[in-house]
Amino acid sequence: MQSSFLEELRDFFIKGSVLSRLIGINIAIFVLVSFVRVIFFLVDAPSAYDGIIHWLGVPSGMESLIKRPWTLISYMFLHFDFFHILFNMIMLYIGGRLFRDFLGENRLTGTYFIGGLIGAVFFIVAYNIFPVFQQVKSMAVAIGASASVLAIFVAIATYMPNYQLPLIILGRIRLKYIAIFFVVIDLISIDKGNAGGHLAHLGGALWGFAYIALLKNGKDPGKWATQWIHALGALFRPSPKMKVEYRNQRPVSDDAYNKQRKEKQKEMDEILDKISKHGYESLTSREKEVLFKMSNKE
Repeated sequence: MQSSFLEELRDFFIKGSVLSRLIGINIAIFVLVSFVRVIFFLVDAPSAYDGIIHWLGVPSGMESLIKRPWTLISYMFLHFDFFHILFNMIMLYIGGRLFRDFLGENRLTGTYFIGGLIGAVFFIVAYNIFPVFQQVKSMAVAIGASASVLAIFVAIATYMPNYQLPLIILGRIRLKYIAIFFVVIDLISIDKGNAGGHLAHLGGALWGFAYIALLKNGKDPGKWATQWIHALGALFRPSPKMKVEYRNQRPVSDDAYNKQRKEKQKEMDEILDKISKHGYESLTSREKEVLFKMSNKE
């Protein structure tokens, strides 16, 4: 039974979707760290738990960061309490599903990591520039996936701002208004406590907006991260069985290829416009299939 559980766990991280793996990693680390916290509590060593937070959370002090460079990545998977991770995972699930369906899974991973990195940079730079943080910058540490999650949510809101998201009690609200709400809350909350966290969130949000703006202009600044993560993940995937297949295909001219690409893009734009006006459920079965295929090609 134990081996079966381990096999299922392995298959989840190897064969599961990118979104489910990101959520799974966050939850797994939270559960593991929580168990460690309980153990340290029972042996009356709370300072040891604080040491784990400082070992994995990204510090604002440059000397500490040079000694613990891995924290630029580890911090975006580390959460302190239940409601912190619950809110982040709900937002990641909602924003991540939309991002995956319309922009592809590969871009989702890159946006998560780069959004987290930009958030960490915002946190570090702010704590080393603004006088108000001078007395605490040597001790301040940031943790949580909020910068990464907000990068994904703001990105999809920038890509399709008029898409309506059904919310309990409030009804259907456009993505752009939800994204603006979160950004404004972070801005006005900087002086209310957890300043480093709010600054990191704003860094992630800025990346989400800038990424889509550049993507619409034909540039993909997150492509390097996607390729690097894909190559890293390939090291842990089993080698596929070789299959030889022969096909007789005519070479396609550049003009014909460009024409086909423009026609597909036009069809995709029409589908996205229909979604923004009438919602996903208004799509026909064929339009949903086209959307699914186009998203998975990214």
